[in-house]
Amino acid sequence: MTDPAEPVTSSVSAEEVVAVTQERPHRFPKVLAGLDHPLATGFMVTIGVLGAIVLGSAIGSISTILVYIILGMFLAIGLDPIVRMLERHKVKRGAGIAIVFAGFALVMVAFFVFVLPPVIAQIVQLVQAIPELVENIPQSEWFARLSPDAQVAVLGALEQIATWISAPSTLAALGGGVLAVGVGFVAAISASFVVIALTLYFLASLTAAKRAFYDLAPAHSRVRLADLTERITDSVGSALIGSVILSSINAAVVFVLHVVIQLPFPALMAVIAFVVTLIPLFGSVIFWIFASIIALFTSPEQALIFFIAYLVYIQIESYVVSPRVMNKAIEIPAALVLIGALAGGALAGIVGVLVALPVMASILLIIREVVVPRQNLKV
Repeated sequence: MTDPAEPVTSSVSAEEVVAVTQERPHRFPKVLAGLDHPLATGFMVTIGVLGAIVLGSAIGSISTILVYIILGMFLAIGLDPIVRMLERHKVKRGAGIAIVFAGFALVMVAFFVFVLPPVIAQIVQLVQAIPELVENIPQSEWFARLSPDAQVAVLGALEQIATWISAPSTLAALGGGVLAVGVGFVAAISASFVVIALTLYFLASLTAAKRAFYDLAPAHSRVRLADLTERITDSVGSALIGSVILSSINAAVVFVLHVVIQLPFPALMAVIAFVVTLIPLFGSVIFWIFASIIALFTSPEQALIFFIAYLVYIQIESYVVSPRVMNKAIEIPAALVLIGALAGGALAGIVGVLVALPVMASILLIIREVVVPRQNLKV
């Protein structure tokens, strides 16, 4: 029997340990083999970098098509709640899609017939009235109320603006800008047809696409995946439809205020309000400041009336209208809304701004429903 006080010695010799270690295969044989051949490793890394550059260049060359596809997908998700509402009223999905697109077509026809002509006319009037407005500033009431130093500063700024406008380089840039706007308008019309076709296709195949997506998941996770996907699509649809509804209400309020207060260019300002207020959370404030400054060129009293009236509407929108319209959308912190809007605008312009809110909502929902519960299980 072994004495407990005696140290226990291993019966395995050092030579046997070395032999076993040498015979044991390494866990990373390919990595070690690559380290033995640095030229081959460098060649493979170079090939990988070149492949990434080629892939990035290919994605960049089809970026416009990708924007069309993403916009079509989001529009389909946004219109899907309306189609499903019609389905709940015993309307077949195909007929519901036809009804939705017929309504959309009527709205677009109404826009091109009743809204676009006065907007174009008012743009022409604004361009023609700018020189006269600048010349009349020294005779205006608000200019007379300024201090002498402020008047000198305003006159100096006007002189610099006049010099800049009369410069040949500025005239050439403006001419090129007008041409670019015309080309962009034609391109926007052609792009709208592509987006409409993609939206129609995605909307018709959305249910089948969701089922195919669910089938890719394991059987035990399909129910949860389906629930999470439906909640995301509902939130995206509610955010998109809600944004358009709020922007339309904003445009109507701006038009009515301009007509009642007798401010110029009501149709043009209403269209600008619709576009600007698509920016979530901050769009109304941005337009409030912009429109108030523009109204100053007409009259300080009228500008003050618009300033107060639109501020009152912003409060009503924030506490009454928006909670009712966006009731199904996910609450997003203001900082994330601003970051998403800036990133979306930098990547895809106004389309990116419009899509930023539902994308942020989807990411937050996935974090709250998937990531956080998994982290809570790690005790």
